[in-house]
Amino acid sequence: MTGSKIRNMEEFASLSGISRPTISKYFNNPNSVRSSTRNKIEAALERLEYRPNIYAMNQNRKLTKNVGVVVPLLSDPYFAEIARNLEQHCLAAGYRPTLFSSHGDPALEVEVMDTLRSLKPAGVLLAPLGRASDRAALKKFCDDVPTIIFDSSVDEIGLAFVGSDNFQFTAHITDYLCRTGEPPCFFEMKTPANPNAHRRRQSYLNAMETFGYTPHVISVDGEGWGFEEIGRLGGHEALEQGRFSTNTILCSNDRLAIGLLTACFEKNIRVGRCEDCAIRVAGQDGHPHSRYTCPPLTTISHAYNAVSQTAAEALFAAIGGQVSPWKSTRLEGKLILRDSA
Repeated sequence: MTGSKIRNMEEFASLSGISRPTISKYFNNPNSVRSSTRNKIEAALERLEYRPNIYAMNQNRKLTKNVGVVVPLLSDPYFAEIARNLEQHCLAAGYRPTLFSSHGDPALEVEVMDTLRSLKPAGVLLAPLGRASDRAALKKFCDDVPTIIFDSSVDEIGLAFVGSDNFQFTAHITDYLCRTGEPPCFFEMKTPANPNAHRRRQSYLNAMETFGYTPHVISVDGEGWGFEEIGRLGGHEALEQGRFSTNTILCSNDRLAIGLLTACFEKNIRVGRCEDCAIRVAGQDGHPHSRYTCPPLTTISHAYNAVSQTAAEALFAAIGGQVSPWKSTRLEGKLILRDSA
């Protein structure tokens, strides 16, 4: 095979079986990759007779300061807050961020990745749908474009993963609720849109076993991202059927908790810590509006700025050629005590 048959590094990466970011790192500085990787790349260069256009590589690096930011649903207040933080970090570092939403649709997520690939961004910060994502398409995109995965980890895809420690989230708030009143029931969707819900459910089960209590999970119907209405309707049904075995309810996320608070209001059930209150309700996420529910919602909050800053800095380092072995960074949440529990 002659070098003229391979038009660019994307084709070389595909034929050699070496990821595009690793090859870019090698061409920026051969000593920046491990000797075994360097030997593999150089053997592929010899075998495939590929010689990159160094001038074009340098020009391409100068042409783009664009960074893509992709979230499952931009109208979700959690993702909107994370995207806002990421945007600010990108602007402060001299990059031009562009926001995309996959609207919870796996096909649209692939379409967004195709659009980004055509824009040739310097890098991408991507929160995938998770279990619903097309993993082959996601892996191919991350091989082609320097990408940091955040919020929901999918295998060891991308340069790194940055997100919240959902197991710590749920264990910490479950511990608090058990210590301050009746042990909590867990209120969730049967088919959650966000895969982090499965981690929180398992953490609740583990924590209740550790604390010596019998777990009680209430799973309600509903699909998609309309969590508040799902929580309201499911809350009405669970309250009417007496499905809550204790007077304390831990919701899988704050948006479900907001819906449950509405159901309690509509049924004249008083929520809170006072003696005349019937139940306690807590959530998870630190939803930007959770301070303003009635009563204000007890929750465990993401470290919004720390997550976004860690993800952005990891991407900027990779764009600059400092690519490290894949690693997962999970940041702990902070318990916020309010009147609901």
